[in-house]
Amino acid sequence: MEENETLDASLGAKKAQEEALNDIENANDEASLEESYNRHLSKKGKISLLMNEMGRLAKEQRAAFGKAVNEAKQKAIAAYEEKKASFAKKKLAERLEKEKIDVTLPAKAKKKGRINPYYKIIDEITDIFLDMGYEVVEGRDCETDLYNFELLNVPKDHPSRDMQDTFYLEAPDLLLRTQTSAAQSHTMKEKEVKTPIRMISPGKTYRRDDDDMTHSHQFAQIEGLVVDHDISLANLKATLELFAKKMFGEKREIRLRSSYFPFTEPSVEVDVSCMNCGGKGCAMCKGTGWIEILGAGMVNPKVLEMCGYDPKEWSGFAFGLGVERVAMLRYGIDGIRRMYQNDVRFLKDFE
Repeated sequence: MEENETLDASLGAKKAQEEALNDIENANDEASLEESYNRHLSKKGKISLLMNEMGRLAKEQRAAFGKAVNEAKQKAIAAYEEKKASFAKKKLAERLEKEKIDVTLPAKAKKKGRINPYYKIIDEITDIFLDMGYEVVEGRDCETDLYNFELLNVPKDHPSRDMQDTFYLEAPDLLLRTQTSAAQSHTMKEKEVKTPIRMISPGKTYRRDDDDMTHSHQFAQIEGLVVDHDISLANLKATLELFAKKMFGEKREIRLRSSYFPFTEPSVEVDVSCMNCGGKGCAMCKGTGWIEILGAGMVNPKVLEMCGYDPKEWSGFAFGLGVERVAMLRYGIDGIRRMYQNDVRFLKDFE
C-alpha cells in the first residue's frame, strides 16, 4: 500500500467532515437539517460509507483511518445535535409566545379527545379480516431466537440478525421481536392436532433504525397466515385484492411483483393502484400509478415442516403489512411520528 493512497483516504475523511459541518451549518430549518443528517450520517450517508474504504488499506493503516472517520462522524453528530437543539429552543420560544395564556380571561371548554389513526387503522383492518373468517392472535413483544428467526427459516448469517437491526436482551436467546411473523410460528408449532389456520396478529415490532419522517425504531405490523389443504397463490391474490378494495376503495386494483423473504416461497411485493390519481401517475405514486403496501407469499415448505405441518399435505400463504404506512396512505398523513405524539390539534381531524 503506497503512502499517498493512505493520505488520500485520510483526506477523504477530512473532506467528508468539512462537507457535513458546512451542510449542517447552512441548514435553515428542521427539515433541511434532517436532510443533512441523512445525507452524511445515516447508514448510507457519506461519512458512514467511508468505512468501505477500509478494505483497500494495509492492516497497519486501518486503525488510523478508522480513527479519522470516527472523529469526523463525532464532530458532525455534535454539530447536528447543537443545531437541532437551537431549532428546538427557538421553536419552543415561539410556541410559548404564541400560546401565552391570559389567566384573567374566562375559561374555555375542554377539547374532546379523538381516536388516534394508528388504532383506527388496526380496528378497520381487523374488522375486514374478521369478516373473512380470520381469528386474531395476540403475539409477544419479547421473543426467542427460535420463534423470531429459526422457525421462519432465517439462517444464522442472515443480515436481519445483525445487532444493528435487532434489539437483543441480556439473555443471548431473547430479543424484542423484529416482525409479527413470530406469531405464525407459535400458532403452527403449538397446535398439538394439526388443523387449518386462518389468523391475523397485530402488534408492535422493534428494529434498530434511524427515526425520520417515514421510519421509526418501533412500528406496528399485522401478520396474516392461512394454512389448509390446496392453498394456492390465487387464494392469496384474491384475499389481498378484497382487502385493498375494502380499505382503499372498490376501484383499487393490486399487482404482485416477485421478491424474496426467507419464510415464503415464492415471495411477492404487493402494490395497490394509486388512490390519488387512479393509476395515471402523480407525485404520490412517483409517476408509476402504483404504491407498495405489503409483502406476502406462499409459506415456505421448510417453515411448515419445522412447525409440524407436512408440506406434502398442507400449504398456505402469509402476508405482513405496516400499520403506519397504511394509515399514512389512507389519511394523507405526512410523517410517521405524528401518530405517536397524541397532539389534539392533529387528532381533531379523526372524528
